[in-house]
Amino acid sequence: MASTASYTQLDTGQFTRCSRPTASAPSAGAETGYSSPVPQSFSADSDAPVDTVWALVARPSRWPEWAPHVRGAWGLGSPEIEAGRCGAARLLWIVPVPASISAKTPGRSWTWRVGPITLDHLVEPRGTGARITMTMSAPGPLDSVLGVTYGPVVRTLVRRLARVAAER
Repeated sequence: MASTASYTQLDTGQFTRCSRPTASAPSAGAETGYSSPVPQSFSADSDAPVDTVWALVARPSRWPEWAPHVRGAWGLGSPEIEAGRCGAARLLWIVPVPASISAKTPGRSWTWRVGPITLDHLVEPRGTGARITMTMSAPGPLDSVLGVTYGPVVRTLVRRLARVAAER
């Protein structure tokens, strides 16, 4: 995938280097010919309406409500994430990790890159509630490592998001 690098000043005054895609990229497996045997997509159903789930998943200020390891985000859009934005997410109280929003379909889905990892978030109507799906990918064999190490975390986060949304 071709990309251009840029430097973005974060709300914190720090600068971060992010790459912005210049063309839509195939999935990591398509790029490398490598297909992970480890599940990379996780879904959960919520009794909450789609807009309630969407507000939790698309507003960085609300991410800590269902993803306690995410302590904040800057430069990704406000109040909702915005396609093409580049910033950072603070994970586990450490230095911000560069992130970029590569795609967004308002009210339905968005995709971001955090380092070499791509995460897709999808919210679909399901009866009177919503189905939430998160899919992650990384290049080459890192994809399997990601599935084994971060997959259980994502599975838990999707279930937590479904529950938190239903409680709102």
